[in-house]
Amino acid sequence: MLVLNCSTKLLILEKMLKNHFPESLKVYGAVMNINRGNPFQKELVLDSWPDFKAVITRRQREAETDNLDHYTNAYAVFYKDVRAYQQLLKEGDVINWDQVFQIQESLAQIAKGISSNIGSENLKIRHKITSIYKICDFCKLTFSSLLGGIEGIDEQNKTKPQERMGSSPRLTYLSVADADLLNRTWSRGGNQQCLRYITSLISCFPSVCVRDERGSPVSWSITDQFATMCHGYTLPEHRRKGYSQLVALTLARKLQSRGFPSQGNVLDDNIASISLLKSVHAEFLPCRFYRLILTPA
Repeated sequence: MLVLNCSTKLLILEKMLKNHFPESLKVYGAVMNINRGNPFQKELVLDSWPDFKAVITRRQREAETDNLDHYTNAYAVFYKDVRAYQQLLKEGDVINWDQVFQIQESLAQIAKGISSNIGSENLKIRHKITSIYKICDFCKLTFSSLLGGIEGIDEQNKTKPQERMGSSPRLTYLSVADADLLNRTWSRGGNQQCLRYITSLISCFPSVCVRDERGSPVSWSITDQFATMCHGYTLPEHRRKGYSQLVALTLARKLQSRGFPSQGNVLDDNIASISLLKSVHAEFLPCRFYRLILTPA
């Protein structure tokens, strides 16, 4: 096991991971964030360097943690050789098996690796399988037409969004004061761990929202610790106004302007989100991501 903390090597790894899209996208996003200030306190564990066969992203050991917080206690995996990955899992200090945690990878080898390491009878495992998409270069005409009567986002104006509201809906960004609303509306949320996690995401990473005339968010999307677009949501009474498309395209453009891939995940049965993604010409990639939430007995 090798913890990679050399800034030069991390930049080299970032370039190397680009050659293995889309399977390496989650690890790649985490590495990009590490190389740009590491706001979420992540680190990389590899089997070897530079000819690595497996890499796992995890929370830094010195970072403050909550053993019940599977949102923050998140791992992402990329490997070229599943045996190297399984060998990493067998090293007891790579993963904290005493925590509730989640782990994401692009192939269905997680459960096999975990079973060989700790025994599936000692873990409660929940899993979701998602498709991965990316929003590529999009049509300026489409973006402009969606903007319509909404006031455009102003990245230079640092006053609070509520203080900048006019009489029309405004395209802006989220603040930590909005975290409770996002926690209540996220299908994966509704608890204190998620509230704390969303607050951290809003503080650390790009977000976009549309606010009504009172300054309240009505449509939004955020970015997670793996540079993944997530929690795209529009309040029911504000749907069918084009806000979801506008928010998705704006966040994608913001990520692209910073050099990040504008990528995300969607469940196969989420028909509304799939329709939205098709409407903004998102490309569905030939890759599945498995997200497992593991709870020790």
